[in-house]
Amino acid sequence: MSTVPASARLLLLHKPKGYVVTRSDELGRKTVYELLPEWAFNQDWQPVGRLDLDSKGLLLFSKNGRDVDALTRPGHLLKIYEVWVRGKVSPAHVAMALRGVDTPEGLCKAKSVEVLGGAGPKTRLRVTLDEGRNRHIRRLFGGLKDDKFGTPLKVLELKRLQIGPLKLDTPSGEWRFLTPEETAALVG
Repeated sequence: MSTVPASARLLLLHKPKGYVVTRSDELGRKTVYELLPEWAFNQDWQPVGRLDLDSKGLLLFSKNGRDVDALTRPGHLLKIYEVWVRGKVSPAHVAMALRGVDTPEGLCKAKSVEVLGGAGPKTRLRVTLDEGRNRHIRRLFGGLKDDKFGTPLKVLELKRLQIGPLKLDTPSGEWRFLTPEETAALVG
């Protein structure tokens, strides 16, 4: 698609692991703009929030500052993630994550944490946030200690599945425009 539909306000990218969310990178790493058409860079489509280099999943872009502000306002939209953690996440860990964990960058907490299962020394979780600061989930679980070994829990994989009512529905590395109905459900 070489032109942008007049009704397009937001686009969704399924960000793969290994891409930085920036227009250019001084270290020469791959950027999310390499996955988007050239017009996204040239027309100043901006990422709404961030996913770090090692995270993947739903990432939105917009040219409209009001939309970016509405989408990033704390408490406005819940964000749901699938997270794999090295270590056994106990009910006590879940309770601490819900109350909040002091980190060097401030208090990090989750709106909800659901243990989905595990494999060996790893635990699979569904984590919901009502705000998202830089490396929020990684810092939250890094501030908790493994019951058996006393070492910090470590996030191994992190994938954003949903923002508000919008669910990730594109293959990794692909993008699409949001429909007017999806856009209205997110920003009005």
